[in-house]
Amino acid sequence: MVSAIEGVEVQTEIAWRLAEARGLPRAIFVNKLDRERASFSRTLDDLKSKFGSGVAPLQLPIGEEADLRGVIELLGDVAFTYDVAGEATESEVPAELAAEERTVHDALVEGIVVADDDLMERYLGDEQIEPAELAGALALGIASGEVFPVLCGSAAKLVGIDRLAHFVATEGPPPGGDGEGPTAAAVFKTIADPYVGRVNLFKVLSGTVKTDDSLTNARTKHDERMHQMVTLRGKEQEPVSEVPTGDIAAVAKLSDTTTGDLLAAKGATVEIEPFERPRPVLAVAVNAKSKGDEDKLANALHRLLDEDPALIIERNPETHQTLLWGMGETHLSIAIERLSRKFGVEVETEEVRVAYRETITTMAEAEGKYKKQTGGHGQFGVAWLRIEPRQRGEGFEFVGAIVGGAIPRQFIPAVEKGVAETMEHGGHFGYPVVDVQVTCYDGKHHAVDSSEMSFKMAASIGFKDAMAKAGPILLEPVSELVVTVPETNQGDVMGDLNSKRGRIQGSASVGRGEVEVVAFVPTSEILRYAIDLRSMTHGRGRFSATHASYEPVPTHLVDRITTAAEKPARA
Repeated sequence: MVSAIEGVEVQTEIAWRLAEARGLPRAIFVNKLDRERASFSRTLDDLKSKFGSGVAPLQLPIGEEADLRGVIELLGDVAFTYDVAGEATESEVPAELAAEERTVHDALVEGIVVADDDLMERYLGDEQIEPAELAGALALGIASGEVFPVLCGSAAKLVGIDRLAHFVATEGPPPGGDGEGPTAAAVFKTIADPYVGRVNLFKVLSGTVKTDDSLTNARTKHDERMHQMVTLRGKEQEPVSEVPTGDIAAVAKLSDTTTGDLLAAKGATVEIEPFERPRPVLAVAVNAKSKGDEDKLANALHRLLDEDPALIIERNPETHQTLLWGMGETHLSIAIERLSRKFGVEVETEEVRVAYRETITTMAEAEGKYKKQTGGHGQFGVAWLRIEPRQRGEGFEFVGAIVGGAIPRQFIPAVEKGVAETMEHGGHFGYPVVDVQVTCYDGKHHAVDSSEMSFKMAASIGFKDAMAKAGPILLEPVSELVVTVPETNQGDVMGDLNSKRGRIQGSASVGRGEVEVVAFVPTSEILRYAIDLRSMTHGRGRFSATHASYEPVPTHLVDRITTAAEKPARA
């Protein structure tokens, strides 16, 4: 659907690109021709410039703006005019449009016969080719994704709508292919109904699904009985006893079936393209607004994900946040509103915290001493520790180098555990410590007062003291960012990435006037990149981000990061 006023908009381009990637047939309906400033010719030129020479008009409007009163079908050289009730009357092409109609008609015929050698030969021989033959050749071109027919009219005035329906029914490829093969249905959406529970919407790919049929879920291998099948018409549900190939229906109370599953006849071998969940691009941290909602939140989020596979829930063990990931700001705001309206759970949101880490740059030594005297047995333990930096990504290594029994062997694991727990809870800047080697090379113990606890505490004290002397630095996660944008936006995007401390790795053309830019960017700088990119490219850009590495934070940013961590900002 393309507006005759605005022309090809961003979402049209996105939908086209997705259909093109899947090799789907496409047709275009130019709507709103009855509105002020509407222009079919301008919109057609826009379509051809955006989508190529395969765009082929099958109709011309009779009048435009307030004067719109019908459409001309080019293949049949016939006009349809409409009254105020939307009823059509067939007639000859108006004389004032005959010349234009003939010119566009001839161009359409040439575009159709070029793919058929027999028709081309007859056309070049000035033989009259019947509309039925042209329609057959056109249908093949549509099905192969090489021809993209354009129809026109006004949905508000019902001008051309009956012709659109007729075109889809006669020229479009069958919605379910040839329908042959064992019964199979693909579940493409799930609804959490408050009264009947989970409702699965499915499309029949082959065969016919009948009430109480038992179909096998290809993922779980469990049988599902198809009772209570209905067709959905807005809020109305109409019971159906069977659903033929190509049709869509809904079924309630399947035990373990969700979006993306395939249901097929027992023993049948049916393969379909795997359901690919879109990769989310924006996250927000969510918390229950009240303690009474905490228990309900997990269940509500689970039901929300059943309905919308484009959402992802992630629990970050380092920042202790529950993250709701979605496709953009609007997507997330709608999901949060549905949590309240549909599932009765009020949530608060906050900004996503970055999982910083820290490490050291030089070797240092320190004594960890824990001494506590009480009325009974006391606590005593001394551990001398040496800490050294390791290569990025090598992790933590503990070396027990005690000789002569300075620390009894049974207490060495307690020293290691004390160091590991301290590293996990945070070092000099309060973030988990990584990539260090810790050697315990000396110590002292007491025959009565020493214990595992005393050496754990000694190790923790010693590690903290050594860490402060070892040139601690803050590490931040860095993401590999792949951004695809129109060529006209390349400069703006690269400049923005540079301002975000990004390192541009390169760019290359990917066709259709788009370029792909690859950069390494600190993750903290792109937490809201989906919003920034949409603003820069007016919605035409897209990106993916994957974790690449941890790298040192510039010195001038360390204080700002550590201060902000003490007071997490509310979104």
